Amino acid sequence: MLNHSESLDRVFQALADGTRRDIVARLVSGPASVSQLAQPLAMSLPAVMQHLQVLEACGLVTSEKVGRVRTCRIEPQVLRAAEEWIARQRTSWEQRLDRLDDLLAEKPSEQGSTS
Repeated sequence: MLNHSESLDRVFQALADGTRRDIVARLVSGPASVSQLAQPLAMSLPAVMQHLQVLEACGLVTSEKVGRVRTCRIEPQVLRAAEEWIARQRTSWEQRLDRLDDLLAEKPSEQGSTS
């Protein structure tokens, strides 16, 4: 469990940066070359490569070089693990809010008792 937790920590740390989230969002729609990923970003190609290295280090992205072109792909199972963690948290939060709502509904109205 510790290894899974550390892995998830690295994924969320990588996703904490807006540029990396933009790259992941682009790759969700399909593979792209580094130059295609860099095109809409207002930064140098080496800066984009650094962001990709972070995404690769946590396992969210893989890349393959064929000739002079490096193509990046999203790793859906890693992204799915983060999504599942968020879904579990959301379920827990919703259950707690439902219990609070039930508790508040059980209390008599303060306004009705003062009249």
